[in-house]
Amino acid sequence: MGLLTETNAQYYSGQESFDIIDNGSGGSQIVFDVTFNTPLISAFDINGNRIASVSNYIIYVIQPASPTPVALLETWSYVSGPNGSQITCPPLGSLGVTSGQILIQLRTYATQNNYGSYEYISLNDIVDNFLVGYVGADNIIPSVKRTNVLFHAKRGLQEFSYDTLKSIKSQELNIPPNLSLPIPQDYVNYVKLAWFDQGGVERIIYPTTLTSNPQSLPIQDDSGIPLQDMYGENINASQSIEETRWANQQWDWTSNWQNYPWGDYWGYYPTLNWYGRMYGLSPETAQRNGWFTINERTGMFSFSSDLAGALITLHYLSDGLAVDEDTKIPKMAEQAMYMHIAYSLLALRRGIPEYIVQRFKKDRSAALRNSKIRLQNIKLDEFTQVMRGKSKWIKH
Repeated sequence: MGLLTETNAQYYSGQESFDIIDNGSGGSQIVFDVTFNTPLISAFDINGNRIASVSNYIIYVIQPASPTPVALLETWSYVSGPNGSQITCPPLGSLGVTSGQILIQLRTYATQNNYGSYEYISLNDIVDNFLVGYVGADNIIPSVKRTNVLFHAKRGLQEFSYDTLKSIKSQELNIPPNLSLPIPQDYVNYVKLAWFDQGGVERIIYPTTLTSNPQSLPIQDDSGIPLQDMYGENINASQSIEETRWANQQWDWTSNWQNYPWGDYWGYYPTLNWYGRMYGLSPETAQRNGWFTINERTGMFSFSSDLAGALITLHYLSDGLAVDEDTKIPKMAEQAMYMHIAYSLLALRRGIPEYIVQRFKKDRSAALRNSKIRLQNIKLDEFTQVMRGKSKWIKH
């Protein structure tokens, strides 16, 4: 049996149609069993209470006398069934509809989210496949609780997300006048920050060591002793002086060059007419793309003043468990996940010979290495194109 469960119309167009069989004005509600891979989300529940801002689908009625589809109101349907696989509507006869078709159309973003989904396998499928293929009377693991398998699968997903799986997320953001942006809710570590110009070309923003963000801001008396409130806790200032001065610094590279020991981008001092005469220039400061710091006290990314109003992209790592849509594994890493679960279970069991534990440890390491190579997505033609310029002589 093939693994594809959606038709071409469902996958590419996000559409599924049903014949209208309710010819009366009364009767019970009509339930449509949909087979989209995308879980359906309704804006209203069975009682008509709003539970979401918008449904991710639209229901159209197509009658023979009028080929133009007519959209039903969102309040006239709700989603039920496992994983949002059923849509319930009122009797269509009471709406004056006696024949024709019902067309369920996913919204554009819901259809696009499903593109490329075949390259992944869900965490639940990983657990089910492991219980079928690796657990049994004739296997090394005779029995195990599903919760134990699920725990190690989630831990494996977290660890793989940091350096093996494609768990890099990105956001397009605008830097406000206060030069600060909150850390994303599912953030683990940053990969890259870059602002982009009118042509859409990204310019990397580098972290800086020129300034820092203090963790605490105690107010002191004339002797330098921190002051306390009536509860014995230190009184902290509302704003860091260092951060304020950094934010107020005007990064004017033509008129304010005297204040910067590193010179401008080209190592140029305007009044002295020195082009390229600044020897020993520090590479970490020899750039004009701006800087950022991570303010752990406020949970913010802080940027230099020359980036005010800039459009940036924030690329960051997550752990793959923040939301349900993240709990999926690339099929190229499927075997590595099975080996991770098997090794983790055997390593914690009593009575398992050490040579078996070591064998599964090596199998896990080999499968993980293969997954990393596969997911690096190195193509020979692309690699050859990059290396064509490496044989050139570079004069210093």
